[in-house]
Amino acid sequence: MHKIDPSDPLCSDAPVIVYTDIKSPYAFLAKDLTYALEDKYGVLFDWRPLTLDIPSYLGNAKAGEGGKVLEGDRSPRQWAWVKYAYHDAKRYASLRGLTLLGPRQIWDSSPASIGLLWMRDQDRAAFRKYLDLAFERFFKRELTIDAPMEIEKLIVEAGGEPEGFAEYFEGEGHRIHDALQAALHPAGFYGVPSFVIGGEIYFGREHLPYLDWYLSGQDGPAPDIAYEASLP
Repeated sequence: MHKIDPSDPLCSDAPVIVYTDIKSPYAFLAKDLTYALEDKYGVLFDWRPLTLDIPSYLGNAKAGEGGKVLEGDRSPRQWAWVKYAYHDAKRYASLRGLTLLGPRQIWDSSPASIGLLWMRDQDRAAFRKYLDLAFERFFKRELTIDAPMEIEKLIVEAGGEPEGFAEYFEGEGHRIHDALQAALHPAGFYGVPSFVIGGEIYFGREHLPYLDWYLSGQDGPAPDIAYEASLP
């Protein structure tokens, strides 16, 4: 698997770096489309975590049954942004038969991110299974992504090797994760999914057609920012 230099989040020996976060609905929607490009060109992208610090820019909130807000400090403008973002994501999820329930609280997804780092070095099928299970269950409200023991169970279910994960989580995994997160914002990252293509950052799944064009050898004019029917 591709090595990570946390001090240089733009550097990889892979053709593309993919930054993702299990709690992002837009990263969820981009996941399978990104797999499709790996398969189409027979390449392995360098998948890495970008663990969003949502309270730092969208405030904090916790809701109960029925969506009633129990506590929080979001402004009306922040609430409007969050509500629209989930409305938009749900529209696209419904077109693909995906369940996307808004979380009832702001989760710390760093344990799931460290699980991603652990699974990077294992079988690629198990790695994808881990991401599939994590995204699917989180957006069905069936996964507690801030609980290391839940992440370890997910690793086992995905076919990964759990032996040593607890030590990795407490030590090397946390160090790599935290050092990488500290370097991302200064390097120009601010959201997921983000793709590093030719040393440049492209934010959002709307850049997947460009990524397809880039990997094809850049034959013909570059596509506009849009979704192509050829992408499943």
